[in-house]
Amino acid sequence: MLGLGLAGAAAYAVWRAWNAQKPAGQPRVEWTSSPFPYPPVPRAEDPAPEVVSTAEPNGDGTCPASHPIKGKLASGIYHVPGGANYERTKPDRCYADEAAARADGLRRSKA
Repeated sequence: MLGLGLAGAAAYAVWRAWNAQKPAGQPRVEWTSSPFPYPPVPRAEDPAPEVVSTAEPNGDGTCPASHPIKGKLASGIYHVPGGANYERTKPDRCYADEAAARADGLRRSKA
């Protein structure tokens, strides 16, 4: 690797010396840097995050009647009333409807 780096540096030095020896009438190769990005492009506005209607679970592990959907954040699953594991699930969040749970990044339980 060191040998390749030294060979590249030597080749660049030879090219610079050769380019400097050209007569005044011949064009020289020049590189100029340009600002990044050019031209400046404004960033698109980020869309406002969707507000999700949630409620805190009651102290006994149930959800309020207004928000019956139980959500578990660790597993990323929500449970609906009447589901197989609904009664034994201790929720992290409660949702008013399934759309709110999906908007919060959860998926419906399979059972």
